[in-house]
Amino acid sequence: MLRPETRARARALQLLYACEITGAGMAGAVGGLARLTGPEPRVLDGAEALANGVLADREPLDRLIEGAADHWRIERIGVVERNILRLGIHELRLGATPPKVVIDEAIRLGRWFGGAKTPAFVNGVLDRVAHSLGRL
Repeated sequence: MLRPETRARARALQLLYACEITGAGMAGAVGGLARLTGPEPRVLDGAEALANGVLADREPLDRLIEGAADHWRIERIGVVERNILRLGIHELRLGATPPKVVIDEAIRLGRWFGGAKTPAFVNGVLDRVAHSLGRL
C-alpha cells in the first residue's frame, strides 16, 4: 500500500501532465482525474496543492531545471520528465520534506511514468538543484 503523500505526488504529476497536454485549467484536470481514480479527498487535495504550487512558480522552476540539466533546453525535455522535475524542485524549495525523500519519490515517479533513462536523469538534475539550493 502506498502512502498518501506518494499517491498525491503521482496524482499531481498526472494533473500537471493533463494541464500541459490539453491546455485545460486545473479545475478541468482535477475533475477528470477524480472521475478516473475515484474520490480520495486527502490524496486529491494534496495533489491539487502541489500542482497549483508548481504552476504558480513554473518559470523559476524551469530556470533551475535548465541550469542543472546541461545542454538541455526546457522545451526539449519530455513532458513527463519536465513535470517530475518541476514537482521535485518545488518540494525542495518548500523545505517541508527531507531532500533525499523528495529525490527518491521523484525517481519513483520516473520509474512509473517515464522512460528507461528517466530515473537517472531525474536523479542527476535534482541532486544538482538540491546542492545549489543548499538542501544537500
